[in-house]
Order: sequence, then C-alpha cells, then structure tokens
Amino acid sequence: MVNPTVLTEHIPPFTRETGSDFSRLSRRISDAGLLERRRMYYVVRFGAVVLALAAGCAAFAVLGDSWWQLLVAVWLAGVFGQVGLAAHDLAHRQVFTGRRPAEIGGLIAADVLLGMSYGWWMNKHTRHHANPNHEEKDPDVAPGVLVWSRRQAGTARGLSAFVGRHQAALFHLLLTLEGFQLSVASFLALRNPVVKRPLLEGSLLILHFVVYFGAIFTVLSPGRAIAFVVVHEGLLGIYLGSVFAPNHKGMQMLTAEHGLDFLRRQVLTSRNVRGGRFTDALMGGLNYQIEHHLFPSMPTPALRQAQAITEQYCAELGIPYHQTGLIASHREALLYLKSAGEPLRARR
Repeated sequence: MVNPTVLTEHIPPFTRETGSDFSRLSRRISDAGLLERRRMYYVVRFGAVVLALAAGCAAFAVLGDSWWQLLVAVWLAGVFGQVGLAAHDLAHRQVFTGRRPAEIGGLIAADVLLGMSYGWWMNKHTRHHANPNHEEKDPDVAPGVLVWSRRQAGTARGLSAFVGRHQAALFHLLLTLEGFQLSVASFLALRNPVVKRPLLEGSLLILHFVVYFGAIFTVLSPGRAIAFVVVHEGLLGIYLGSVFAPNHKGMQMLTAEHGLDFLRRQVLTSRNVRGGRFTDALMGGLNYQIEHHLFPSMPTPALRQAQAITEQYCAELGIPYHQTGLIASHREALLYLKSAGEPLRARR
C-alpha cells in the first residue's frame, strides 16, 4: 500500500497562529547551536572525496587498456556521486556563508568535476525547496517522461503515457540515464537566462567532457571505452537517483488548493530515511530530508541532532512526521509511482 502518511484527501488543520510554529522550532535549533558552520568537517569530507577521485584516476592510468577498468568505472561512479553531494552542500551555503566562495566551489564541483551546470541546477533546486511536491511549482515533479500524480496521468500522451503505465517497473532502469540527462539539460540551459554566466559555465562543461572522453578513448580501445562510459554513467545515475528519490516520492503532493504554512509544507512533503553513519555518508545527510528542507543551510553533521528536536516538536503539534528504512523508502516511492500511473493503465 502507499505510504499511509500521505494524506491525499485531508491535510491536518491549522489556525492562523501557526505562522509562528516554525519560528519556535527555529529558536530551539539555534539554541542548540546547530546552525553554526562546521568547516573542519567539510575539510575532512571534501578532502576524502578529492583523494578518492585521485585514487580512481591513478588506477585508471595504471591499468591501461584492460577490462579491469570497469571496476574503476564503478568506483568513480560513487566518487562522482559524492562530488554531486558536495556541490549540493556548497549551493546551500552549508560550507561558506558568502555567495562568492560558495559559487566558486560549486562551479568547480558541478561544472568541472561532474559535468553539470551549477547555475542551472541551483535555480531548479531552489524552486524545488520553495514548493516541494507542488504540481505547478516544483520542477522536480513537472510532467515529463514520468507522471507524478493521477492528475498528470490524465493528460499524459505519447511516450509519457506509455512509460507512465509501467513507470514503477521502469524507474530504476530510467535512472541509469540520469547522469546523461543532467549533462544534456545543462548544455541546453546555457541559452536560458537562469544561467548567469553561460560563457564561463559552457567553457567549464566543455573542459570537463574534453578531459573525460579524451582520457577514456585515448587509454581504452573503443569497445572498452564505451563499456566504461555506460557503466560509469549508468551507476552514477542510479546512485544520484537513489539518494534523491526517497526524499519526496510518495509523500504529499500539493496544488494551489492547499494552504499550508512553511513548516507543514516542508514536513508533509518530505520523508526521512533511518540509518547509521554509513547511511549518512552514502546519502550525504539527505536522509534527514525534513530537517534539510526546514533548514537548508544547516551543516550536514548537525542534521542528526536536529532530527530528534524536529520530530519531538512535530509530535507536540500533531504534525505527521514520516521516516522509514532505506529499502522501505524505495518501496513506498515505487508503490506511489504505480498508483499515479493507474489511470493510464485503466484507459488502455
């Protein structure tokens, strides 16, 4: 069954006084010192990512034209995923309070190392944070190849309708294209005003792919080079998708009819994923999605403590607060996708 905390027909009532509910939570979080910068944490974390990237590049150079390079592709898929999570934290100014150092770090991580436009992604992600799971305002649930609600399914046609009928079964297969899709969308966005420095970002993206494809097709024979790219890009897409998909898919979808305050809008549309330190590292702290959405600039290591405070506060107010295991979160997301595509299967 679909996540029982998704209230498709009813959202908990709130009075006009609840505009101060988030302020009270914010004071508790601030009093606990959880909004203070943790620069040493990021020095260690980003340093580890750089070392992992250097180790992967060194292994690639040493192995030469060998099928063992597919293991390097697997390794680098994980490393690139961590680079993406680093770009995410930089964009939210979790590392630097100033805009300029955060932007420089973001351009290096996103454009140079990952091959994704920092400006385009930041604009898109900012709109997502403002209105998560809002059918008209959240770009992450805009109708496309997948349908995110039965309302969207009712208007789906062509490829979207075909995929939508089977989207739960196809979801993880489609994730293998996510890394490729991010790069294509980045190049297309260079002509969009949301990218403030199109020449700079375009140059950095070209630099990334010249080095990336140049190294692969210089060192490896064509067949092995293609296999390397397929494995690397496919696993990168699955990794990134598996980090971001459990956060909102299958949670409350919103429309203009829902008049929620900030606290409830963020909590009801987000899902936390339980786990230990390994899960925290794997998901870059985004397993604390509720707290991240409430306090986007909060440093990653503070999210675990913030989770306990936020859950208790939501219990005091009677706001449904949902968290589950990693596997269960994917199951809920897939069950929701299956349910959203039901109108398409019914009209065949």
